[in-house]
Amino acid sequence: MPRPAWWARGAHAQTIWGRYGRSKHLVSYERELLPTADGDDLVVDHLNGPAGAPRVIVLHGLEGSSQAVYVQGLALGLSRAGMRVSVLNFRSCARDPANGTLVPPRRPRLYHSGDTRDLDFLVETLAAREPRTPLLAVGFSLGGNVLLKWLGEKGARSLVEAAATISVPYDLATASRNLEKGFFSRRYVWYFLRQLKRKAADVLARFPRETEHVNGDRIRFAQTFYTFDDYATAPLNGFASASDYYRKSSSMRFLSDIEVPTLCLNAEDDPFLPAAALRAARDAASEDVKMTFIPWGGHAAFAHGPWPWRARYWAEEQVVSWLAARPA
Repeated sequence: MPRPAWWARGAHAQTIWGRYGRSKHLVSYERELLPTADGDDLVVDHLNGPAGAPRVIVLHGLEGSSQAVYVQGLALGLSRAGMRVSVLNFRSCARDPANGTLVPPRRPRLYHSGDTRDLDFLVETLAAREPRTPLLAVGFSLGGNVLLKWLGEKGARSLVEAAATISVPYDLATASRNLEKGFFSRRYVWYFLRQLKRKAADVLARFPRETEHVNGDRIRFAQTFYTFDDYATAPLNGFASASDYYRKSSSMRFLSDIEVPTLCLNAEDDPFLPAAALRAARDAASEDVKMTFIPWGGHAAFAHGPWPWRARYWAEEQVVSWLAARPA
């Protein structure tokens, strides 16, 4: 195992570097809009390669997109290993590649940690197009939670042959409480809530009839993930409360039902989740799930290497190696 980068020491330095310290122009995608049954479009960005090569579905993290630097970094690594990539932009997360502006959804929905319907639709679509092509998947953070939940729901019926996740918050309630502690953790919450509130306000303004049961004032003044999820995520997605949402959507409940080879990578110093939750996830997982935890890496970063301009990313390297070895 390599040592953490001397220029990004500590969990917060790793986390911040992993989001901001990398090039934003690593890959160029081909965009596809997939019409959904509810009258919206899924925005899928493809990085193509040799015909018949394994295709990897990639799911980004909270408030990410296909343009996120960690997604681009992984996509580049997968491409160099001979695989094709399809990045699912969660609803309200896709960005216009020309100017970086958000592409708003056409339905009154916000994405969330347990919504597996769009992933299921994308998997079915890609599998039908290329039935003989190995289909694999990777999820970061929130996207990893969605992926693990979907794998558990599918069990042996999964059309994905192998999967991997990086920095998943397996227990959403525990993660939410953990992010209420400490100066840096509260700054993360402030950063994400600022963006999530804007999206919720936009949905309420564009769809007043469908969202009349949602209290916009409560959302605007939310200071924690729990409060936002209680007043926005839950009512917009049919949950009784934030607690109900966390209980039904946490991937922890689905780990025991996964029946395809799955690699899960986490850092024990991840500021989004206490180490005790990682041990609980390991205990809950089926024998098909390989849990690997290392002492450092922050949240979805794992940067190492001699200099910032020669940075490498341990978790992404492990994922590429793992998936490259799966298809025979």
